[in-house]
Amino acid sequence: MNPLFKKLASQTAVYGLSNIIGRFLNYLLVPIYTRVFLPAEYGVVNEMYAYASFLGVVFTYGMETSFFRYMTTEDNKKQVNDTALLSVICSTLLLSGLFIFFAGPIAGSIRFSAHPEYVVWFALILGFDAITAIPFAKLRVKNLPGHYAFYKLFNIGINIILNLYFLLLCPWLKAHGAGSILTLGYNPSFGVGYVFVANLLSSGLTFLLMTPFFVRRRYSFNMALWKHMFRYAFPLLFVGLAGMVNETMDRILLKYFLPAGTDVEFQIGIYGACYKLSLLMTLFVQAFRMAGEPFFFGESNRPNAKEIYSLVMNYFLIACFFIFLVVMLGMDIFKHFIGSRYHEGLDIVPILLLANLCLGVYYNLTIWYKLTGKTTMGAYISLMGAGITLLLNIWWIPLIGFRGSAWATLICYASMMLVSYLSGQKYFYVPYNLRKAGLYGFVTLALWLLSLLIHQAFAEGTVAVTMTANLLLLLAFLIFVYFVEVRKKLGKYTGRR
Repeated sequence: MNPLFKKLASQTAVYGLSNIIGRFLNYLLVPIYTRVFLPAEYGVVNEMYAYASFLGVVFTYGMETSFFRYMTTEDNKKQVNDTALLSVICSTLLLSGLFIFFAGPIAGSIRFSAHPEYVVWFALILGFDAITAIPFAKLRVKNLPGHYAFYKLFNIGINIILNLYFLLLCPWLKAHGAGSILTLGYNPSFGVGYVFVANLLSSGLTFLLMTPFFVRRRYSFNMALWKHMFRYAFPLLFVGLAGMVNETMDRILLKYFLPAGTDVEFQIGIYGACYKLSLLMTLFVQAFRMAGEPFFFGESNRPNAKEIYSLVMNYFLIACFFIFLVVMLGMDIFKHFIGSRYHEGLDIVPILLLANLCLGVYYNLTIWYKLTGKTTMGAYISLMGAGITLLLNIWWIPLIGFRGSAWATLICYASMMLVSYLSGQKYFYVPYNLRKAGLYGFVTLALWLLSLLIHQAFAEGTVAVTMTANLLLLLAFLIFVYFVEVRKKLGKYTGRR
């Protein structure tokens, strides 16, 4: 394999490992939350983090991506770093200060008037996370995924430990009359507040750990450079907000548009649980995005950069198609990650897998407007996707329930992928091998359909038979990829270069 792709693959693996471990550890908190808190209390946690997901985009307003772009185009990289960092620090102090000052009215507007402290805590959490965003981006630019993973896992680890301390250890010590300095100040009535405090402390400690990125230096702020960076970044704010609509709005809309008489919470539960089964594709796409963005910018000055982008897309698709087959051919195993009561929604899993595949391709394609500076086009495409998400969910949820949300997700991401491809080829042509991509897609779907036929034929047999057949089908896919990519025996079908 080309050394460039080896580096990209290794960085994707490291970013992916930190994301997978983080997601897994945070997922382990869900059984604790659902046993410690009443459903209404746990709903507060979900609602507050839903607001935080949108505000997190506002607090960074696309400056991370602008940072990547100008770190590769400007000679004075220290000035780029300092300008971006000071911009985020100043805007964060302003935004966090406003939220803290108006905590009472804001809490009342979201129907938490009894807990304005929640607004204060999240203003600080978002502030710490925003200020550390540029140092994290710097680690990615400098190709230090190990350092990136260390800081991320430190943050997650502290959060997990504090959750276990506040929600399990302190109540246990109190119940057994072992009150000591360990439980000093602990108040059981504080409830879900401990979840937010744990997050606040973990974000604050991560900020303190990363203080070497901020102190003992002379800052060099360039106003002219900042104007260029901000103009580049600002449209990405709308890209991020629209992305959050695409990622989270379906859960909210299900609550309001399911037909009358429907067990709303049950339907949302099925959708949310089955969505978890597409997590493997989601994690890979996120990991690739983390490693890919600085990689694309870093290689942009090479004379063969566009050929590199084409090959990266090719290898990305191979990995995604393989993940699709792993999940779908291993569904007899994967489905046990959720309870049997949720299995009636398993038919949406391939739809969501393909949706996330399209999203990953879209992330690959966005390099055209990031490199050409046409980030406004990216905002238009994302807003288009958000519009599709809203329209199709409102239209289809009353007709087919959560399956409408799944199809809306696929159509949204597929539309964004198609529009980005057509626009990109006009403004920044990259010789993507569509014939090869189509061939891999056809073979993937053919193997999946064949596995369904085998499963149906051996419905009365043992799981071992079908699983053995599915392993052979996976092996067949890998052999096919080997001959196409390495041996090129099938070059006449794929458009050999």
